[in-house]
Amino acid sequence: MRIAISAESTIDLPKELLTEFDIHTLPFTMILGDKNYLDGEISPEEMFQFTNKTGKLPKTSAVNEFQFEEHFDKLKEEGYDAIIHFSLSSALSSAYKNACRVAARKENIFVIDTKSLSTGIALQAIYARRLAQKGFDVSVIYEKCLTRIPSDQASFVLESVKFLYKGGRCSMLSMLGANLLQIKPEIIVKTDSGKMVSGRKYRGKFNKVVMDYVEGVLSTFTTPDKEFVFITYSTAPDEVVEQVKERLQQEGFRHIYPTRAGGTISSHCGPNCLGILYINDGEHPL
Repeated sequence: MRIAISAESTIDLPKELLTEFDIHTLPFTMILGDKNYLDGEISPEEMFQFTNKTGKLPKTSAVNEFQFEEHFDKLKEEGYDAIIHFSLSSALSSAYKNACRVAARKENIFVIDTKSLSTGIALQAIYARRLAQKGFDVSVIYEKCLTRIPSDQASFVLESVKFLYKGGRCSMLSMLGANLLQIKPEIIVKTDSGKMVSGRKYRGKFNKVVMDYVEGVLSTFTTPDKEFVFITYSTAPDEVVEQVKERLQQEGFRHIYPTRAGGTISSHCGPNCLGILYINDGEHPL
């Protein structure tokens, strides 16, 4: 059985990794004023320039039912017998519900609410691809993926909460308090709800804050599957990304992927946002 692994563009993987792991994606839509772009057609830097110039946050539009229908039909036409689709957390987007409505009208399409975002989604999709390569049945892969969702560690540290505030995910009081105290907060995606919540609060220069955040994550989520870890960021100095990579190498992670967050995710977190993401359920041989 040929199994397609699918996700929205919010998986935040570059083309070379999508190719390596044979993951098929379809994009969210980015709306900047009166112009529409597909997620991936515009860089985070261009979006941040738009916000700084206009004071407005880019709007995002989730994949709709018609787009999902076209996407799933295309995969079936390419000879795939079944599809497992990994969707951005249903607490953050309507994409999951839209995918489910389309899947209900078709056969052998399994839609997963990852309760995660960005490369937290990628970790789940890569696991599914590796199981498919081992020859597991699609229903078994689906069930195995569901069992790992609660262990998906996805978090980030932000230099500023301005973009979260503009996107309605942070109150005015919280933003003013963070600015006044020069707080750089950690944002955690809770896998029981799929919602973003505030974690630790850091102060100081961004370089130091990032490393403090990394140590905090590693000391809290202490049973990682060390096969894969992502360093995902909207923007960050190269030397900071390299420091994080070296620290994760010391920790024993085998495949460390620095990746840029795409338009949808970056539009909400803003510049200078970085996270490390891994599945925290121990070594996980297939």
